[in-house]
Amino acid sequence: MPPFRTLPALAALALALVPPRSPNYHVTATHVLGGDGGWDYVTLDTAGHRPFVARENRFMVVEEHGGKVIAEIPGFERAHGVAFAYGTGRAFATSGADSAVRMIDLKTLKVVKKIHAAVDDDGIIYDAGTNHVFAMDGDAGMVSMIDPRSGTLVANIPLTGKPEFGIADGAGHLFVNIEDKAEIDEVSVAARKVTRSWSIAPCKSPTGLAIDAAHHRLFSGCRSGVMAVSDAAAGRLVATVPIGQGVDATRFDAATQLAFASCGDGTITVIHEDAPDKYTVVQTARTEEGARTMELDPVSHELFTVTAKFGPRPEGQRGRPPVLPNSFTLLTLGR
Repeated sequence: MPPFRTLPALAALALALVPPRSPNYHVTATHVLGGDGGWDYVTLDTAGHRPFVARENRFMVVEEHGGKVIAEIPGFERAHGVAFAYGTGRAFATSGADSAVRMIDLKTLKVVKKIHAAVDDDGIIYDAGTNHVFAMDGDAGMVSMIDPRSGTLVANIPLTGKPEFGIADGAGHLFVNIEDKAEIDEVSVAARKVTRSWSIAPCKSPTGLAIDAAHHRLFSGCRSGVMAVSDAAAGRLVATVPIGQGVDATRFDAATQLAFASCGDGTITVIHEDAPDKYTVVQTARTEEGARTMELDPVSHELFTVTAKFGPRPEGQRGRPPVLPNSFTLLTLGR
């Protein structure tokens, strides 16, 4: 005979068996920003309510909801990412072709200092827990650690391979996707070295990385068409979830327990964290082809992504097709 269960317990069990409802993310606004050149990360300045968008030789600063280009910050050589250190009134942006990080005054939106990092600096984050900025240096196989108060390089920390993106847990650890090995490196900021690494196979070519800090879960977007979920405390893979093709960014919304993977095939996969080791795809939201990078507003729960219209690829040419002039667009997705 099965054990006796109270009505509240039975209700909780029944609720757990019901799959979560689709959050119904869809494009709610489209803003044509124009301008020439490719793009990379879109990153939200949450204090100023301004997305910063990397555009090869500059950053575009845009109104979060109006879509107006507020400013363009020039002087970059292959612009990638930006991180905000609000306590210093500065932002720090990567310039991969000249292996530098540029320090930006958030009031004037002017570059005030150039900091040498290491070869091919790409993704960049600010960690409030240690009050440092970290740039991921792909070809160098390093993380550049920067003091945001003085705007100086503190250390170049060697990794086990080529990093793509990293995330901090706020407790002295940095986690980095190692793209060429399909691994995650754990870096001790205090020791300035890698303390652990683990495989996230069958993931291949991990790019974007997000964290559920409360449950110590890491979300790696993989170019092999899966999101790999790791237990950061145990240092092991706990789940894989199917996503679209051409992923470049992942995000996690702690308030809704939703993880996101934006893919160049014109989709954002929305995944619900049912439990720390159980995940359900609840929606495949449509965007547009090429919208591979993404940002989350943690207050409004909106998503932002960017793309452009493409022309025909010349015969014999490989890689991305040419971008049509002045077709670059910011998309907002709401629920």
